[in-house]
Amino acid sequence: MKKILKWVVSVLLAVLVVASAAFIFWANDAYPAGDPALQALKSDSLLEVKQEDSVFTFTPVETPPTAGFIFYPGGRVDYRAYAPVLRMIAENGYFVALVHVPLNMAFFDINVAAQVQAEHPEIQNWAVGGHSLGGAMASVFAKDHLRQLDGIIFFASYPADDSLKNANLKVLSIYGTNDMAGMKTFEEKKSLLPADTRYVVIEGGNHAQFGSYGPQEGDRPATISAEEQWLQTAAATIEFLKEVLQYPQQ
Repeated sequence: MKKILKWVVSVLLAVLVVASAAFIFWANDAYPAGDPALQALKSDSLLEVKQEDSVFTFTPVETPPTAGFIFYPGGRVDYRAYAPVLRMIAENGYFVALVHVPLNMAFFDINVAAQVQAEHPEIQNWAVGGHSLGGAMASVFAKDHLRQLDGIIFFASYPADDSLKNANLKVLSIYGTNDMAGMKTFEEKKSLLPADTRYVVIEGGNHAQFGSYGPQEGDRPATISAEEQWLQTAAATIEFLKEVLQYPQQ
């Protein structure tokens, strides 16, 4: 009996090891960041782009920012892929942090935004957000840190549950008409969000074009360029941040 039990335990451990290895391989096989994203990670006269540990920060050069936006990447996507749209946001006066998460899955480090906040005490007002899985995990962070946040922004995403529905937190939801999830899904998920949530629907935009990582399996083809989707996304985000963070002052 002991020999049988020992054999069963050994088999189960072997299966667990193989399954874990397979998951790690799958998670690390991320969609790669495209050249526009890599170019957007370079400093210039407008922005200082730095890699602090595994976080990329975009800081306006001319005027030290006091408002910031922390962004969680989508699942199985090289986090650098979101640099183009985040750079556009930072160029309008905001500190922006693009966080890295273990195994390219935001649920493995939900509280990474707290680390960014602690390392940048000069930033007085904060919003968080993310794409797809990253947005869902940003919402999990937000519900436990409401006093430290002023807003949350979803790129082709929605909360994991209804814990933000009655929260004193401003919300922006941006998604494309050609998103892989389908318009019906986003309509249904509105029940999880506050009544005053702002929605921006990008005509012809899809799921993958919030970043620069090429086509995504299961996604629908976009009918606008990635550059146009970034511009519309950045414009909506900047308008929201100006209102919610009351910065930059006009």
